[in-house]
Amino acid sequence: MDRRRFLTGMGQLAMGGWVAQAIGCRSNKQTAHVLNETDRDMVGSHTAGAETWEPLIHGSVDKLLCRQMTDIKTVSHDGTPARKRICFVGLENKSIEELGDFGEQIYEKIDTSINESQMFEVINRRFVEAGLRECRLRPDELFVPSKLRSFTGAMEKQDQPFDYLLYAKITSGTTRSNNKDYQRDYVLTLELVDMASGHADKERAELRKGYHKSVIGKMKHYG
Repeated sequence: MDRRRFLTGMGQLAMGGWVAQAIGCRSNKQTAHVLNETDRDMVGSHTAGAETWEPLIHGSVDKLLCRQMTDIKTVSHDGTPARKRICFVGLENKSIEELGDFGEQIYEKIDTSINESQMFEVINRRFVEAGLRECRLRPDELFVPSKLRSFTGAMEKQDQPFDYLLYAKITSGTTRSNNKDYQRDYVLTLELVDMASGHADKERAELRKGYHKSVIGKMKHYG
């Protein structure tokens, strides 16, 4: 083997060792484990996850419904309180983050939390979407009286009258420090509109979360 080929081969080996050392802590192997009921939710390192949305949903829904329960006087034919019907018309994301697959989960969790109460039930989402399509309306247009009447009529034709409209909105605010760490404040706001009185009741839940950037280590070159 001539000297040039030998030196080239040694250089390639040295480069390979340098690269392996540089990415030594990386691995393509991924593992997982099932969380049981006593395990805490994992904390998202870059965006909000279950640890953020779960307390926001329960905090806002519970407080809003508790206030409304004191005003319910309707009684069904068997003497028990009749459940008020809520038309949940949508979840609006005004935060800096994309919700991804959590968008559907947040909607479903709000829906489930309301249906688990003793005083309220949510109209099936498919009926709501069908009514909006029939009237060619966006959820925010329901604040226009004529368009609300049109939507109400469409829902009654489906035998789905309702007592309240419910809107949900997610917002966020970000505070950054000099070292690239930052705090993000997440807010979930629920707005419940009483169809009989036109009165709107709002409830919000807030959660603050810190994100931190750190250097794992420096690349080293061994000759």
